[in-house]
Amino acid sequence: MIRKANEMNKDVMHQMRGGEGNVEITHMFKKEELKGKARLCAKIKVNPGSSIGLHEHVDEEEIFYIIRGKGIFDDNGVETDLSVGDAIITGDGAAHSVKNNGQEPLEMVAVILT
Repeated sequence: MIRKANEMNKDVMHQMRGGEGNVEITHMFKKEELKGKARLCAKIKVNPGSSIGLHEHVDEEEIFYIIRGKGIFDDNGVETDLSVGDAIITGDGAAHSVKNNGQEPLEMVAVILT
């Protein structure tokens, strides 16, 4: 299956999970199109000064791959700077958040596995 960029659904989340500002989620594929154990396959864009608030993934994992920008990732209270090419995996009840502290959008590919 090929999905052209102009065919992808986009959501704009305001104060996502208690965060600040706006976050754009571009769904590459819908949950029902993912035949494996995934419930999300998307590009996430966190605008400058915006964030995804602290939240947990119970009985699932989330993988991020940074494709543009920079930010700060909070992994159970430990903050780490992020930049292009970094990858993150979190889950099993671990709490995490991400904030764009740069001047350009922070963009990442996200996959949530159940």
